[in-house]
Amino acid sequence: MDTSAFAKRYVTEQGSDKVVKLCQQADSLVVCVICLPELISTLTRLLREKKITKADYRKLKGNVMKDLADIDICQITPDVLASVVSLLERNPLRAMDALHVACAAAVEADCFVSADHRQLTAARKAGLKIVDVS
Repeated sequence: MDTSAFAKRYVTEQGSDKVVKLCQQADSLVVCVICLPELISTLTRLLREKKITKADYRKLKGNVMKDLADIDICQITPDVLASVVSLLERNPLRAMDALHVACAAAVEADCFVSADHRQLTAARKAGLKIVDVS
């Protein structure tokens, strides 16, 4: 699950219901190692924009940290980096988006969940089953 999808677990927006349902049904969840910093970036942006309160931020951050303790984290390895380079050469992706797809491929994920259509297209081309939560 990439960060654009995983964030929907904490911030209510279009696709949140689908993400929550997927999380409840999953035997296991895997995220890329950059998911935590990306999620914190999202939450601090929402705090700066006054879309959430400081209390909301602390609660959401606590929920994220608790959930990530029970989720598998895919690390950046030489094989993952080689896959990132290949994905970037074949697809119009940003580096971090390619990293999410590469991690999903590395762990042989049953499906790749995202709200980013370019990322989903690249994941499908890489042989992954995709779930669009946009």
